[in-house]
Amino acid sequence: MAKVELKQPVIDAISEVIKDSQSVVLVDYRGLTVDQDTKLRKQLREADVTYKVFKNTMMNFAFKGTDCEPLCELLEGPNAIAVSKTDATAPARILSKFAKENPELELRAGIVEGTFYDAAGIKAIASVPSREELLSKLLGSMQSPIANFARVVKQIAESKEAQG
Repeated sequence: MAKVELKQPVIDAISEVIKDSQSVVLVDYRGLTVDQDTKLRKQLREADVTYKVFKNTMMNFAFKGTDCEPLCELLEGPNAIAVSKTDATAPARILSKFAKENPELELRAGIVEGTFYDAAGIKAIASVPSREELLSKLLGSMQSPIANFARVVKQIAESKEAQG
């Protein structure tokens, strides 16, 4: 069997991981201990984020012709990818928070909803709240005027009862 045929299943696996993804973040994990890496993987798994380490050449082949192609230029040294198919900001948010506590982890770049971001851009995206947080803030801001109106009407009704 030729070497190319042996590598094709790995390339297909990478392609399957990045297919239909909301975001893909490339990180350099050099210097992390096994314990740190285990904690990181647990946090990512809880947020439904796929975290995998692949050979750079395999990622290079899989990224060609996709939104992830700009990441090919950064594939040097040990790299891992964190991929989310549901929450576009989850990988960046979790990895950025983890990198603050563990400076060995380096955010390299990423693709969020089809747009390439460098390390600084990924850190900026990490500050964006999750979809659930944004929805709860929206609901709270919509609910607040209604609640205030109800209180005012109740106070008017109570003052009328006291007068009459």
